[in-house]
Amino acid sequence: MKYVFFGTPDFASIILKDLITRGYAPLAVVTNPDRPVGRKQVITPSPVKTLALENGIKVLTPGSLKGEEIQKELEAIGADIFILAAYGKIIPGPVLEIPQNGVVCVHPSLLPKLRGATPVQNAILQGFKETGVTLFQMDKEIDHGPILLQEKTEIRAEENTESLLERLAGVSARMVAELLDNFSKLEPIPQNHAEATFTRKLETSDAFIEEINLQRAETGGGEITYILDRKIHAFYPEPGAWTMRDGKRVKLLDSEVIDGKLRLKVIQIEGKKPQAI
Repeated sequence: MKYVFFGTPDFASIILKDLITRGYAPLAVVTNPDRPVGRKQVITPSPVKTLALENGIKVLTPGSLKGEEIQKELEAIGADIFILAAYGKIIPGPVLEIPQNGVVCVHPSLLPKLRGATPVQNAILQGFKETGVTLFQMDKEIDHGPILLQEKTEIRAEENTESLLERLAGVSARMVAELLDNFSKLEPIPQNHAEATFTRKLETSDAFIEEINLQRAETGGGEITYILDRKIHAFYPEPGAWTMRDGKRVKLLDSEVIDGKLRLKVIQIEGKKPQAI
């Protein structure tokens, strides 16, 4: 099947790279416009755009998909299906109707659990033992459409959001290839909406850990030890779990639990580079 790939961050670029390697290059990619990055606010293309250009793939970077011009351009490409993975913008109804086989979204959770913006972070935060990837047919509601493919995987104790997302991206690419080969054979299964749970975008304030709770965890504070360990893993790499010590902000970048006690492994004191401890 001929497809257009919609995606923006590293998670999407890992999927796209794997698909290209497998021989499933898209007709075009749609990604967010270049944006300022870092302290110097250097205008930077998205990881998906960079990868697409390196592979000679047509790139579209609309600020919105609501305009008639971009919708006509997408229609003119002549794709059988659109594949979306962490695109980062709303897909309006007219775009959902352009390809004859609709739009399939890659979502890194076992839907209907953990719908929304931060499924991987929340799977770690909530102490899930397993998560997975769901490919579903998009409709006008968020993460709501019928499931086409779903695969489970365990969450390892040492995994953080970055490493788990990378692993789920590899699973996703394999599943997308399977979907492209076997779409006509797949039977959509409606989600059980009564079991749906939802996530929201996480803020820097959500990653704050009070020093008193950190001290309790480091000396063996029962459940708080495991809660904080999960929080440190869930908020890596961004924004990074953090606390205040001696008037300075300290990022808590890695940890482990040994004999019921939290052990910080990597920290970053304000104004300094990360350091192992």
